[in-house]
Amino acid sequence: MLTIAHLTARPDWTLEVVFEDGSRGVFDMKPLLSCEAFEELQDPALFRQARNNGYFVEWPNGADLSADTLKLAGSAV
Repeated sequence: MLTIAHLTARPDWTLEVVFEDGSRGVFDMKPLLSCEAFEELQDPALFRQARNNGYFVEWPNGADLSADTLKLAGSAV
C-alpha cells in the first residue's frame, strides 16, 4: 500500500510529496479549490496546515486526499 513519507504544503497551493518508495511528486490543488469539499483551502493559513497521515493528507476542516490520488494525479519531480 502506498504511503506518504514527507509532505510540504507550498505557498502556490501545491503539495510536494515524497512517498515511502522514494518517488516524489507535486500535486496542484488549484483546480480543486472551487469544489465544495476544498474551497475553504483557499485560505493560505488553512492550506499550510496540511497533515501527513501516511495513507492520506488531511486538513483541520476535514478535507483529505489519499496517497494514491496524490501519486496518480501529481506530476513527478
